[in-house]
Amino acid sequence: MALSRIIKSNQILFKSTKLIPPNSSLLHSCKSPLFFPSNQRRPICAKHRNDNFLSSDQINISNAFISILIKHPFSPNNPELNNLVPLLTHKIVESVLNNLKNWRLAQQFFTWVSSLPGYKHNIYTYNAMASILSRARQNAQLKALALDVVDSNCSMNPGALGFFIRCLGSVGLVDEANNMFDQVKRIGLCVPNSYSYNCLLEALSKSNLIDLVETRLKEMRNLGLEFDKYTLTPVLQVYCIAGQFDKALSVFNEMLERGWADEHVLSILVVAFSKWGEVDKAIELIDRMEERGMRLNEKTFYVLIHGFVRESRMDKALCLFDKIRKLGFCRSISLFDVMIGGLCKNNEREKALSLYSEMKELGIDPDFGILTKLISSFSEEEEEMDRLLQQCWEYVGSQSKNLLFNSVLEGLVRNGSIDTACNLIQSVMGNNRNGGSVLVKYFLNEKEVVTLNINSFTSVINGLLGAGKVDMALSLFREMVQFGCNPTLSHYNDLIDALCKLNRLEESYEFLRQMKEMGLEPTHFTHNCIFGCLCRLEDVEGAVELVRKMRFYGHEPWIKYSTLLVKNLCKHEKAVEACKFLTDMAQEGFLPDIITYSAAINGLIKIKSVDKGLELFQEICARGYCPDVISYNILIKALCKAKRVAEAEGLLNDMMLKGLVPSEVTYNYLIGGWCKNGEIDRAMLCLSKMFGKEREANVITYATLVDGLCNFGRPDDALKLWDEMGRKGCIPNRIAYHTLVNGLCRCGRSSAALVHFNEMKEKEMRPDSYIYIALISAFLSDTNLPCVLDMLKEMVDVGNLPDPLDKNFPIIRGAICNLLEDARTSFSIKHLIAEGKIPDVSLLEGAEGRHKPSI
Repeated sequence: MALSRIIKSNQILFKSTKLIPPNSSLLHSCKSPLFFPSNQRRPICAKHRNDNFLSSDQINISNAFISILIKHPFSPNNPELNNLVPLLTHKIVESVLNNLKNWRLAQQFFTWVSSLPGYKHNIYTYNAMASILSRARQNAQLKALALDVVDSNCSMNPGALGFFIRCLGSVGLVDEANNMFDQVKRIGLCVPNSYSYNCLLEALSKSNLIDLVETRLKEMRNLGLEFDKYTLTPVLQVYCIAGQFDKALSVFNEMLERGWADEHVLSILVVAFSKWGEVDKAIELIDRMEERGMRLNEKTFYVLIHGFVRESRMDKALCLFDKIRKLGFCRSISLFDVMIGGLCKNNEREKALSLYSEMKELGIDPDFGILTKLISSFSEEEEEMDRLLQQCWEYVGSQSKNLLFNSVLEGLVRNGSIDTACNLIQSVMGNNRNGGSVLVKYFLNEKEVVTLNINSFTSVINGLLGAGKVDMALSLFREMVQFGCNPTLSHYNDLIDALCKLNRLEESYEFLRQMKEMGLEPTHFTHNCIFGCLCRLEDVEGAVELVRKMRFYGHEPWIKYSTLLVKNLCKHEKAVEACKFLTDMAQEGFLPDIITYSAAINGLIKIKSVDKGLELFQEICARGYCPDVISYNILIKALCKAKRVAEAEGLLNDMMLKGLVPSEVTYNYLIGGWCKNGEIDRAMLCLSKMFGKEREANVITYATLVDGLCNFGRPDDALKLWDEMGRKGCIPNRIAYHTLVNGLCRCGRSSAALVHFNEMKEKEMRPDSYIYIALISAFLSDTNLPCVLDMLKEMVDVGNLPDPLDKNFPIIRGAICNLLEDARTSFSIKHLIAEGKIPDVSLLEGAEGRHKPSI
């Protein structure tokens, strides 16, 4: 909804939404004057009282305590302190605490005073300590203090309770604030008022606890407490944070109607609009509120501009920037940086240059970040870059020019101009001089040649590697070494990583040798890059040899690469080599995980037998490994496929004894196994066990059982199970329909098969050719030739008629022959043959020329 439709000048700003529906709304039921009195004002915050509330003698005593505490390390046995003990009062303790700058010293004093005979802290001394701890963000001590307040049965007034709650909320201790509030009420230490609740709502809103905020509002209403703008401000805040647009607008409407919408409230909603992506509404709201004499503060303007730039809404960011000008707010270098960066990113370079000129007019010197963004946004051929460099070159010193050069290189790399950055650094080195380049003209000035350093090369090499230009990066790396810059460990690691990803193993080893010669020790990352390359290349011997070297350095090979090697070997039917690799790894002290072993078990099953896989499985279990569900599933699947379903069920029981929960896949394998074994009742029993373990049967489960029931001549049971699947909310897919239709056809239930076939088509699931074949066979068996003709026509229409060489074509040929012999269908079939839509069976081998159509 456009904001203009719901804004009314000089009236309520938003009226289109309600916070919560009538009769259930906390705020709706609080709209009477009882809850929104026009003269309601926020209670004064419980602040620290200053020394004005002390007498001159008390001030002197307080100063004496402070003098002793700050001059000497704290000691409870200090005779000077003990001499002043008889003079201690709550006011003096509070004053001393408020004037101590160190929270540790304040806590030591607070604890010492607590231990004095006859003294007990009151709520004001507790609040003074809470304020100190919250400012120092000492959450653990503040939590303990909150518990102590309650445990000591310290009575308090509502304002003091609210102050302590705000201290807790300011450091994020929201649960503690909420619990303390309830405990104080329950014990009767305080009867909270509106101010107390407002402080709690403020704490809850900062943590986005919407439910608790609404609960506390309901409590306030039930207690007859009055709401004010300080009640609804945190409510507005929490809805804005949560992105609950309608509720936030409803609260804002209410505040506006009551005259409670001030600049702070406006800022909350405008910032929320910005975060919701409602940039236009935010701007329009600002304009409308300015008509009412309200404007955003400087900080909010900055937040909004940052947000609009992130959203690439530079038009709105510029609009706000113009407002800042008119309002006379300070335009800082950081604000110009954000604006110029956003404009450069949007290719609005003229506007960016205009802001740059404005900066200079205001006397704000641009930093390297701003200059880099501007320079990097222009191509080398453009006059603007030349003009910009000419302007800034006058006041940039030699050392600054070196920094600017590196910033320009980084900016070019960041903007994807890798080749330009590479050419620039080559030119400065004296290679590949490009006289036409604007950048080269300045940075290769005969009077002031910039000095290349390691940072210059690093940014370009990293950019080349990131762009996949590995050979160019290698070339620049070698030139860097020749130039006299010593490469770092990071350079070698990055290059070795890039080479290994391209499986350029020999070059990686060469770099490893070079770094060792330079006295740089390979890291965990270095070795694992090469280890990963060896694993991808299936170099078992090389991988094991490297692992031995890694053990010397204390580096552990990454499991993901070991698993990759095992999977690749097994994929190429080298499971025996995979198992040897795992054995060698274990001998070197690096134990593979269960995922790696599972891959090896799967590989052994594929090339050897189930028994070999079981043998390895039992071996690792004996060594203390705890197989997971996937490991068990691999073996259960293999056993079911081998028709050893009883053993597979034994594994199911074993995994449950070990506390593992079988997945739907586990049960599906077993159900499929029992069905293939012809033990359909065992399969149904397995389904019951599945439900007993609260595992949801999926479409594969039901399709498998439907197929099994049909295979054993139980179509009625299959249809019952199909209906049960629907009742349980399991939606059949195309494969499930194929299974049911095909199964019913095999059982001679062609009518039921046709019903489900049509249902399948209604759901826009396209039948496969073999389903048409199954239906045609079933109709032929029932001598239902009209239906055979319909199926044949449909096959022709959808392009599913099999080729004469297809294994299923004899069924089609038989159908055509039967249709030609029947008076009801012969004319139609002859017409299809004449049109060339179906083959003339008389011309096919074996047709014996019996049926030659004539129309």
